[in-house]
Amino acid sequence: MCRTVGQTTPETDWVSRLADEVIAEAERRAPGAATSAATAPVIVCASGLSPSGPIHLGNLREIMVPHLVADEIKRRGVPCEHLLSWDDYDRFRKVPAGVDPSWSEHIGKPLTSVPAPPGSPYASWAEHFKAPMISALAALGVEVRAISQTEQYTSGAYRDQILFAMRERRRIDAVLARYRTKQAAQAPEPADATEQAAVEGSGAASEDDGSAGDAGYYPYKPYCAACGTDLTTVTSYDDDTTELRYVCACGHDETVKLSEHNRGKLVWKVDWPMRWAYEGVIFEPSGVDHHSPGSSWVVGGQLVSEIFGGQQPIGPMYAFVGISGMAKMSSSKGGVPIAADALEIMEAPVLRWLYARRRPNQSFKIAFDGEIQRTYDEWDALCRKVAEGTAQPADAAAHARAVRTAAGELPATPRPLPYRMLASVVDITTGDEEQTLRILGELDPEHPVRSLDETRPRLDRAARWVETQMPAESRTRVREEPDAALLASLDEAQRESLRLLLAELAGHWSLDGLTALVYGVPKIQAGLSPDARPTPELKVAQRGFFALLYRLLIGRDTGPRLPTLLLAVGQDRVRTLLGG
Repeated sequence: MCRTVGQTTPETDWVSRLADEVIAEAERRAPGAATSAATAPVIVCASGLSPSGPIHLGNLREIMVPHLVADEIKRRGVPCEHLLSWDDYDRFRKVPAGVDPSWSEHIGKPLTSVPAPPGSPYASWAEHFKAPMISALAALGVEVRAISQTEQYTSGAYRDQILFAMRERRRIDAVLARYRTKQAAQAPEPADATEQAAVEGSGAASEDDGSAGDAGYYPYKPYCAACGTDLTTVTSYDDDTTELRYVCACGHDETVKLSEHNRGKLVWKVDWPMRWAYEGVIFEPSGVDHHSPGSSWVVGGQLVSEIFGGQQPIGPMYAFVGISGMAKMSSSKGGVPIAADALEIMEAPVLRWLYARRRPNQSFKIAFDGEIQRTYDEWDALCRKVAEGTAQPADAAAHARAVRTAAGELPATPRPLPYRMLASVVDITTGDEEQTLRILGELDPEHPVRSLDETRPRLDRAARWVETQMPAESRTRVREEPDAALLASLDEAQRESLRLLLAELAGHWSLDGLTALVYGVPKIQAGLSPDARPTPELKVAQRGFFALLYRLLIGRDTGPRLPTLLLAVGQDRVRTLLGG
């Protein structure tokens, strides 16, 4: 991984602009308090995730946008924290594909009360899906103050807020009534499985507002003491005694004192604005799924100001993140990849960069297919520009945010060889470390790679990509024996091209040397200098020469870049397969 030369002070990127707005909003809410770091209140940036299933790369944007903004605020010396609410007290809504259908008996229970999927080492459904995200955030350098909503509700932390919401239930119902006819009427339809997964992983999936029944409107939903589900209906509530009666679909009927009851929660559309006021959140982005008329963000803005006496956070609406290629993603059971899957095939700074370089309202795709090589080419080109001081300010800022946080640099690959080259070498050698080191050591004889550790972790990421994502039909298999029939069928010009190549092979045995040689042979045959500029006719001849070499070496017309392939095959075997 490349390192930044010097310190970049980002001034023109979207992160800096949002940080400016957040600091200004904090000053507006508490005038004069932010005059110095010593007296400034801590600015709270927030995210929320529901561990109802795999937390996908689309959901990661819920984390990365506030992380980048909070990190910029910290770099400026302003106290700031990134709060992550785990919505693990949400109800279990459905049994996903691939899980024993008997798990349907747990529908309606809190996610922390549902057993983990079969074979999991974790204590609950929620912990099973939280664990890989927690690990990924650590690898990405994302620091958060995590809050379990199960712990908050069951400890009684929100008791005063719950009692208040129940006292104000008629006013809350009146606010919600303004929007019920509009509810989700214009919600955007998910375009693909990636977007659908992102929607299902957010609080918007339920959008519950506790609609009024025959007994009136109640914004609190108890979990049944008998069956543990929220298939309950509140039938009465006394404001003075706080006695609440509910009945459950299982037949259980109970009266509890809400001032002592810790087995239930506010419905989502009331819960979210309550927490904004409780935590003093100033910045929180939200997905497009939250912004349809009558949705939680829109209604929440009214409830937090009119009922809870707080203010809605500022924050942009963020677009979905798509995926190109999704083969064999084991940890997400063949579905949409999660952050841990991405970190298996790319380094953490590269994944951070993909989120940092695009404004929140811009959608983008993360490549799991062959496009990942193009992603790495772009990253390496940016690294070179940053080192040379020629990168555009916004690009340099995105790079700086990718390779370091306010807490320090992220781990880097000491010698970041091109990803596509590493993938080709691993493919050809089938991961044999001795052969891999031989090839990498011959790339640049003047500065040879002496240990594979110099190329890690990038080498390991490329190897994992080859193992899990490279299509079988794209795998490279070098011939065991020469193609005698093809060699016998060659015309004189083709034979001459092979003689020219083999005659100069030893003297050009490096990556740069072989590159010059394979492009130079058709030039020499055309009576041109090896460094002559190519003409259209020459390009045709070069393509024909390359196809001939591929057919003789691997039996196909195309393959890995020829210089890398030749190094991987080795001089002796190249001579044998080319009839030399």
